[in-house]
Amino acid sequence: MFKKVLIGLVAIFIVFYIISSLKETSKPKVALIRVNDTIMDHMETVSNIAQAEKDESIKAVVIAVDSPGGAVGASQEIYRAIEKLREKKPVVVSMGNVAASGGYYISAPANVIYANPGTITGSIGVIIQQVDLSEVLNKIGVKVNTVKSGENKDILYPTKPLTPEQKQILEKTVMDVYDQFLDAIVKYRPIKKEVLKTYADGRVFSGREAQKIGLIDKLGNIQDAVKEAKKLGKLPEDAPVIEIKPPKPLLEELLKSKFGISIEKPKTGIYYLMTF
Repeated sequence: MFKKVLIGLVAIFIVFYIISSLKETSKPKVALIRVNDTIMDHMETVSNIAQAEKDESIKAVVIAVDSPGGAVGASQEIYRAIEKLREKKPVVVSMGNVAASGGYYISAPANVIYANPGTITGSIGVIIQQVDLSEVLNKIGVKVNTVKSGENKDILYPTKPLTPEQKQILEKTVMDVYDQFLDAIVKYRPIKKEVLKTYADGRVFSGREAQKIGLIDKLGNIQDAVKEAKKLGKLPEDAPVIEIKPPKPLLEELLKSKFGISIEKPKTGIYYLMTF
């Protein structure tokens, strides 16, 4: 008899817990998405944004950016995902220590951008590098034979210097991608393209300087950004905030926690990246 009563009480508790969880899940809320470190892979961040977009209980989104930038393609993927998100829900960016180059690029489409007075931002520009090791290889007697389908197939290989023609090719590409950066900014920021060009030479700004020229909207921390998001989403001040972050693959988590091994992807390409 006691066992039946105990089972019944446990069942009631489980049902009550499930109902409470469902109520909590459906409660109107703000989502927090973090973009940290160098932007090399867009998949996780875009997935997080898509989740926030689909969840009808999420009424506004705060994106906390702490990144010096990264690969152009990944930055553009995230930028476009935020564009689509803001069509349905208000988006507020909160800049941390650094939100520069690609970190600024992905911030541009937000409805409101917050930065701390000392946040490092800006660094608007494009960079591509080629390391020339040909003299070193010659000195140690190493000769690299390359079979290629065209004159410029190995344009960034470190085994030879760039020709003047190849440098022009790269400069043309860099300037095209740079122009895309400017267009992405002026689409949402209150600054004309010709004015922006006078600042977009790779220099960095403090948050306070960035506000003066229109690159950010307000000075404040992540709490201020959350408060702004609740206001734009027409939520009460005590509305909950949930952080969206998909679970890491089991193997990656195991290697990182047990052995300190991090699985890195190859870093190649053209960059919106603040260099040191």
